[in-house]
Amino acid sequence: MEAWQPAADFATLRLRAELLARIRRFFAARGVLEVETPALSAAAITDPHLISFAVHPDGPGSRHPLYLHTSPEFPMKRLLAAGSGCIYQIARVFRDDEWGRLHNPEFTLLEWYRVGFDHHRLMDEVAELTSILLAGRVALAVPERLSYGAAFQRYLGLDPHRATVAELASCAQRQAVSIPPGMPATETDPWLDLLLTHCIESHLGKGRLTFLHDYPASQAALARLQSGDPPVGERFELYLNGIELANGFHELGDAHEQRRRFEAENAARRARGQPEMPIDEQMLAALAAGLPDCAGVALGFDRLLMLAAGRPSLAEVLAFPFDRA
Repeated sequence: MEAWQPAADFATLRLRAELLARIRRFFAARGVLEVETPALSAAAITDPHLISFAVHPDGPGSRHPLYLHTSPEFPMKRLLAAGSGCIYQIARVFRDDEWGRLHNPEFTLLEWYRVGFDHHRLMDEVAELTSILLAGRVALAVPERLSYGAAFQRYLGLDPHRATVAELASCAQRQAVSIPPGMPATETDPWLDLLLTHCIESHLGKGRLTFLHDYPASQAALARLQSGDPPVGERFELYLNGIELANGFHELGDAHEQRRRFEAENAARRARGQPEMPIDEQMLAALAAGLPDCAGVALGFDRLLMLAAGRPSLAEVLAFPFDRA
């Protein structure tokens, strides 16, 4: 096949179009409004695990630099605070340094927000939509919900909320996990991520949708905290056949707490030698004005299509993946 030709066959591209049509029918039937927001922003994601593409426009009145969004979340929350009600978006998003079997630097993200939902109610809707999209192509048993703590107990026999770095490192060695250089001696989250990705994820979602929920408070990201011993983030991720498909939150509405988290992420960037990213002041202003109680989720559409089409890699469901762009 010559490089100018599409990587995906036309049967797969027709399936892509059909699944997108099903998504729009699903939300239209529930009165959820489709919206579009800018792909470029003066602010960028502060999460140290994500790298934004920077754009340097030269036109009159241009701002330097602008960033291609990694998710439409921040402007969608501005719409929610302005009174939009429940909304969804099918967006092209961009993440630098992500390319492989399950990654492409440009991909399609389905993101939606449901006013009045918590993360448990949103899991119900995610399961319903995902089942509709996979119907007739992937056989699914009854969905499973598994807390983050229960998953670590089940597959590794440890409590992720209380384990020390030494205990996590010892577990990684017992599991013969290759430990990357520079792993921290005082921070548990990188060790938890290492064990999750290398020892647990492959077990999740075997023949069923598995929702991993109630993450450590330190990994709450943009989710509310649920009080308890220990407190946990009201966050979930969806897995099918070991592949992460979605990340959802009972959304944090506290502007001061969200600013603190952004600043902590920038501090983590400095510690890793990464550049600090400009914080989205517009989104923080929207939170301060009043975000309605809501839950939101981002679902990787291309990965879902890959599973529906029975393809082994993301490149096979994209017309023109990164190496053919």
